[in-house]
Amino acid sequence: DRVIFVVNTGKMGLAIGKGGIHIKSLQNIVKKSVELVEFDEDPAKFLTNLLNSKLVSEVKINTRADGSKQAIIMVDPRKKGIVVGREGRNAEKARLLAKRYFDITSVLINSPEKATLEM
Repeated sequence: DRVIFVVNTGKMGLAIGKGGIHIKSLQNIVKKSVELVEFDEDPAKFLTNLLNSKLVSEVKINTRADGSKQAIIMVDPRKKGIVVGREGRNAEKARLLAKRYFDITSVLINSPEKATLEM
């Protein structure tokens, strides 16, 4: 029901177009909602861009004993629902793109006071 485009660093304004014209025309062509995410070479910054930088307080990338990578995203407990998204759609988007671009197998969205949600 949606298409996610990863845009080169600094090209977000160009991708959106004046008044959102490029996104609107793309949505008409593909008949789905279109989301844009700005790419960053740093996986922590990329995940912050992906999940709304105002709501994310910290991102840590850990390498597990088995060699797989895990991202832990810290958010305000009152805003955790917004970051995760309806039916976990934002968390799923983060997991999918983190795996595709940085081979991060696990994305945890955590807050200091609440339980962790692993995707």
